[in-house]
This record gives sequence, C-alpha cells and structure tokens, in this order.
Amino acid sequence: MTAPAVRLTRARNGTGARLGTPAHPRAVAAPSGSPVPPSVCGRAVVRVAHREHVHHHQPTHVVRSTVTALLSDVARALVDVEHRGGDVPLTDATHDSRQVSSGTLFCAIHGASADGHDHAPRAVSAGARALIVERWLDLDVPQLKVPSVRAVTGPAAAVVHGRPSEELVVVGTTGTNGKTTVSYLLEGAFAAAGRGTGVIGTVETRIHGTRLPGLRTTPEGPDLQRLLRDMHTRGVDAVAMEVSSHGLDLHRVDGTRFRVAVYTNLSQDHLDWHGSMEAYFTAKARLFTPELSDRGVVFLDGPWADRLVREAGVPLVTLGRQRSADVRLVEEDVRVEGGAGRLVGTLTAAAVAGSPDASGTTLDLRVGTTLPGAFNLANAATAVLAAIVAGVPAEAAAAGVAACPGAPGRLERVEVVDGPTVFVDYAHTPAAITQVVDTVRAVQRDDARLLVVLGCGGDRDTAKRGPMGAAAASADVAVLTSDNPRTEDPEAILAAVVTGAREAVAAGAPADLHVEVDRRRAIALALAEARPTDVVVIAGKGHETTQELGDRTIAFDDREVVRDLLASGGAVTPGSAGATGGAS
Repeated sequence: MTAPAVRLTRARNGTGARLGTPAHPRAVAAPSGSPVPPSVCGRAVVRVAHREHVHHHQPTHVVRSTVTALLSDVARALVDVEHRGGDVPLTDATHDSRQVSSGTLFCAIHGASADGHDHAPRAVSAGARALIVERWLDLDVPQLKVPSVRAVTGPAAAVVHGRPSEELVVVGTTGTNGKTTVSYLLEGAFAAAGRGTGVIGTVETRIHGTRLPGLRTTPEGPDLQRLLRDMHTRGVDAVAMEVSSHGLDLHRVDGTRFRVAVYTNLSQDHLDWHGSMEAYFTAKARLFTPELSDRGVVFLDGPWADRLVREAGVPLVTLGRQRSADVRLVEEDVRVEGGAGRLVGTLTAAAVAGSPDASGTTLDLRVGTTLPGAFNLANAATAVLAAIVAGVPAEAAAAGVAACPGAPGRLERVEVVDGPTVFVDYAHTPAAITQVVDTVRAVQRDDARLLVVLGCGGDRDTAKRGPMGAAAASADVAVLTSDNPRTEDPEAILAAVVTGAREAVAAGAPADLHVEVDRRRAIALALAEARPTDVVVIAGKGHETTQELGDRTIAFDDREVVRDLLASGGAVTPGSAGATGGAS
C-alpha cells in the first residue's frame, strides 16, 4: 500500500538556521607592529631577511567528518512539501541522472528542454534513494513533492551536504562587469590573512590556488553545494564567488549563506534572458536579501546603485567617489602599470563581521593594484572593503589585493617586444567596452593611438550589438569581427555591429573602421596597423581558449594568436581585409 502523504508547513527560509562566525584555527595573525604578508591571488608571500619566497598557501590538513543527512531533515528545511514513503540516509544530491550513485537524492527539475521526471526511473536504477518531484511518480522510493523542484534544489542539496556555506566565509560578487576581477582580488586578500582560499567563477574554480575547470559562472545548486563541501573538507576557509543574474534567477545559489554580498555595477547585458533592465536589476537585487546574505558592500558610482541601497534588506557599507558614500576612494593615481588611492570613511558594527580593528571605527587605508585604469582601482577598492567587511584585517586585505596580478583575460597584457602595447579583455557589453576605451585613453601616451578589435557573440542579447559597435567606434581604429557566432550567421551578427559603429562615426566618433569576419585575420590587421607607441585592445573573449562556430568548437585563444602572429610575421597589410574608412 502506498504510504500517505504528509504535508509539512513549517515556515523556513530554505537555508537553515544561521551559525555564528566560524573559527579559523589555521589563520595566521601578524604580530603587532609587523608587516602583514601580502599574497599573489591565493599564494602567500613571506618576507624573510629582505628575500621573498612565494608558495601556495596550503593550510594544515584538518579531518572533517563525512556528512550524511536524512530525507526527513531535507523535508523539514523546505516550505509547502509533502513526504511520501519512509526515511532514508542521503550522501549526495543532483539534478543530473548521469551523476547518480548509491545514496543520492535526485531532484527532478522541469527545465526548458527536458523534464527531470522523465529521467527519474534511470536515476532510481542507478542508486537514487529518494526523489524531489512536482508530481508523484510510480517508483518504489521515498519522494518529496513541492510546487517547484528548481526553487528547492539548492536548499535541499545544502541540507544533504551539511550546509557547508555556514562553515565558510563566502563572499558573493554580482554586477555586469568586475565580478571576476573582484573575486581574484578577494582571493589575494584572504590568502594574505592566512585563510585557505577558494574561488568559483567564470574563468575557473580554484582551491588553494590550484585550478579546476569552470563549468559556468554560477554552478547549479547541487553542484555548488557539493563543491562548497569539498572545499571545506580540503581546508578552505574563505570563498570568493561570482554570482550571476542567471544563477540568482534560477535559484542556483539558494541554500548558500553569503557572509557578504558585493555589487559592482549594472549595465545592459543578458536582456535576451531577462527581457528588461528592470528584471535584470531585480535578479541581481535578490543577493541583498536576508534569505541569502548577512550584509553587503555596494559600489555607488553608476546607475541602479542608489536604488539597490534603498531596497536592500541587509546592512550595507557603500563605497564610491561621491561624498554620500560611507567609504570614499580618494587621491587616485592611475597609470598603465596600475593604480593607487586611499579609502577613507567609517564602518558601522552592524555591517562588519568579526573585525575588531575596523568595526565602528574610522578607516584610512592606502590601497593599490597592478591592474591598469580607474575602474580596476575601483575593483581593488571594492575587494579590499569587502574583505574587511568579511572579517579580514584591513592591512592584510590591502596588501593581498595590491600583490594580486588579477584575473586572466581582464585587461591582461600580452608581452610584446618592440611593438605596440597589447591587452586582451573580456569586455562584451557596450558599457564594458566604453570603460576599457576610457581606461586606456586616460593612461596612454599623448602620441599613441588606441586600436580595438571587437566582435559580438551569437545566440545572445541581440539588442547590444549596435551599441557595442558604437562603443568601439570611440577608439582611433576599430576592427570589427566575429566573437563566438555559435548557431547564428557570423556575417549577420557582424552587420549589426558594423551598423552601430557606422552610425556613431557619422555622429562624430573618431574611429577608422575595418571589417573582417575572420577573427584571426582581424587581429593580424590590427597588429599590422599599430605603431610601436600604440595600444591594441582585443575585446570580447578574454580568457576563453576556444571559439564556437556552428556545430564545432575550435581552439582559439586571443593571447596565443597575438604571440603566434608576431612570432611568425603573419600580420596582414592594412586595408587588405575589408577597410571601410572612417566616414563610411
């Protein structure tokens, strides 16, 4: 006989009770009056007798118990759930039937292209001990029925893995631009304070500075909870995590407890998914609610920030160049080699976690970065402040950020001998391209020109293509090309980018426009056009090492292409690949 369904109506937020600030027995506190060792993005730097030794920070291994949860524990953590069948122990959770092994909780997500309920029999055959479903299935395993499996998958997986985020310091950064850079800089701050470090983001996942392949900016809920538990087991104390709008909208981070939520900026992107800037903002703002985060840091200098400050449901520290900010960035000195400035302001006790040297006191701190441009100095300041708010001593936070070389593909310099200065950057929105152009303009020599190589990805927000071309037209030379066309016609994508660029030139933008659909030839054209004093920015793909063309993916790394072209003398002659002229 089928067991009766039992409805649980206990009001829970899906994340479980909050724990206090976890102890960090392996954290290294600098003696009073001694310099705090900086870091190199997850590697501690120890100065001894004026000599530097760089090593990966590997904390003393601590054995942590294996987590096993009961299905009834999962049920009690969810809202509006019915439980049918007995109670069983669980050792893992997944939404992917191919990941199922003995002891797994299978979450039957109803997705856009597939329904997990159809894969539940396969999951049970593979060893799934229980299911979360939206309709009862005729399978002989215990089941939890909920209105939306996607909405509860993260919280359920968090229970199965012992709520790992509550045993870690997790700092989540959201925003259109800057998430990756801030996350790497935070890793440097954590390492400088002696914390075991983890990074989750677009480029990669890192544990103690060791790279793991990255799947997506924000992993699916079960994958994220499993990863956080693995990080904790391997001695990680503090995690810097990028939090995408998709991850928030799709509840991937539900069940994760963020010690600090960080906001960088908001500009047009992902409207193919969200539909409007209003919906895009609403998705980002979810991170600043008590259900997910304890407190927040908001960078004020940009649209939407003031509204986020008004609507956020957690204590905030604001940062910016304006007087209304709690902490101001002043005395900025920005060069192509990096930037420096000061953070001045007051931090309230309510907004700082476990930082007795900063809580409720006046902050006056020198900050710096090896990364070029005013926006990277702002990223560095944001990372320093977020680390302080998360409980890192202020001097350690500043030293760790200053020593960090930054993120791959974010204004990453490609070393060129006797040639132009070449940067590769991930900028793939109109605002990001404008920011890169303005950054280089502010630091380049007076006699230098700026050349930008830019394409736009397929199967993504089509509305940004023209504005991206217009943004590129603010350079002296714009070479318009392909990015990742995916399933779209690359010529059609390029046509939209070119239209925006030509309209901008007709309105007075300075660029001499060139059009070359083949990205390698476009890069070669720019290098051939550039003089030794010029700056070339190859935008859009950044850290990516492949190009998606229709049904195939080829090896393509902008950085390696530059090196190969310069080594082989493979640059093309200016004008031979579709130059259009500045006024066309």
